[in-house]
Amino acid sequence: MRRALISVTDKSGIVEFAQGLQELGFEVVATGGTSARLQEAGVSVTDVSEVTGFPEILDGRVKTLHPHVHAGLLADRSNPEHVQELARKGIPPIDVLCVNLYDFESAAQTRAELGRLIESIDIGGPAMIRAAAKNYGSVYVVVEPKDYAAVLDSLRSGGDESLRLELAAKAFRHTAFYDSMVSRTLTGLTEEGPFPEKLTIGFRKAPEPMRYGENPHQAGAKYLDPLQVAASLVPLGQQSKEISYNNWLDADCAWNLVLDLQPRTCAILKHGNPCGVARSTSLAASYRLAKAADPVSSYGGIVAFRGDVDRACAEAMTEKGNFIEVVVSEGWESEDVLKRFREGAAWAPNTRVLVGDPAAARPPTQLRSIRGGVLVQESDFDPEDRDWVTVTARKPTDFELAAMKFLWKIVPHVKSNAIVVGTANELLGVGAGQMNRVQSVRLALEQAAERSVGAVLASDAFFPFKDGIETAAEAGITAVVQPGGSKRDEEVILAANEAGMAMVFTGVRHFQH
Repeated sequence: MRRALISVTDKSGIVEFAQGLQELGFEVVATGGTSARLQEAGVSVTDVSEVTGFPEILDGRVKTLHPHVHAGLLADRSNPEHVQELARKGIPPIDVLCVNLYDFESAAQTRAELGRLIESIDIGGPAMIRAAAKNYGSVYVVVEPKDYAAVLDSLRSGGDESLRLELAAKAFRHTAFYDSMVSRTLTGLTEEGPFPEKLTIGFRKAPEPMRYGENPHQAGAKYLDPLQVAASLVPLGQQSKEISYNNWLDADCAWNLVLDLQPRTCAILKHGNPCGVARSTSLAASYRLAKAADPVSSYGGIVAFRGDVDRACAEAMTEKGNFIEVVVSEGWESEDVLKRFREGAAWAPNTRVLVGDPAAARPPTQLRSIRGGVLVQESDFDPEDRDWVTVTARKPTDFELAAMKFLWKIVPHVKSNAIVVGTANELLGVGAGQMNRVQSVRLALEQAAERSVGAVLASDAFFPFKDGIETAAEAGITAVVQPGGSKRDEEVILAANEAGMAMVFTGVRHFQH
């Protein structure tokens, strides 16, 4: 008689699977809670202790770690010596292993105390899974309920080694994913820091389909961090079009930007760069101001709000001449408001709508793929006003200082070399991604036009020459905030003093590549 061993935490579909195995002539062996669940459903079960000849001990910590289990899983049926040794020892082979693991994920997500975390680490389960997966030539290893039907079909048709190989690969992914959660969680309780000698990461594929990657010829997918309790962004309701790779990137950039600013802020992004940011008395007013900064680039952009979209805001977005690819917000005031938005313009039914949880933690690190590996760095975060120093003869006015604080929150979200021009609550011009800083200054001033007069400028890195300051002064900029640190800082400061500008050094650079 063929034998199946079942030990599962997720018991969905397990009764039907066990019944199917018994119909195929399998003896079903099960552990503790699984055995009880199957017996309640009328399935004939052999307890694993009858196989091992040894009871569960240490509060269940040891129940399947036994030669009668692992020899039955690891014996190569095509090797006569293995088969003979099993016979001599009286160990029946195990043909199907069905195991999923203790729910460590939930314990980690809820920040459980260390004792509970330790007790949530499965030992016997991963050991059996790895043994069965190694011996996939002889054993079906099943770690997910969605594979139960395929396994039963394969057994009914006489077996399928290609399916067993597929299941083995999935099984090793399953244990690697599980171990990555454990290692990341325990590492987080130590003082080792974010860059351990060996880096383990595990992500789960998101349910939302993705048509393609950054371009149509590139495949793409989204994966989620299992240890992140609150998802950063989720689709709201049924989306008429799939959310693309570029949509997700831009939406995340827009959401990160508005979270760095005050409630009632609106940001509009295109290709990862803000083209409008504003904060006013309402979200509707903030949207109109943000759009006014660059109406051309705002068309087809991604719009993010710090707050819940209300009726006035929905109506502002669907005004004639607008077109929005994605809307991101903390929520919508009501289903009726969302319905009105969807019906407010011909393009609105196809707009992707995402909602974000401000409580979702900022990722502590960022990863970038390179040939042969990855680069890892801490996320860019700078507490406001940490070490700001006025370096010019004139100190900034209250208005200028407020504008500096507002713009200093925006400039890290612009691709380097980054220059932004604006006021205390409105972005007026952006110079992004230029290979020299003075060209970024020119672009930002060109966009701001006559509104540059009396405005403030922020730079993500120091000015290597005084030309950027001189260009800004000629356009009417009255104050500048920048990191400082150039070899020619004295020349830059002198140029600012000659123009009557106020300039503040923050001591922190915000490159973004």
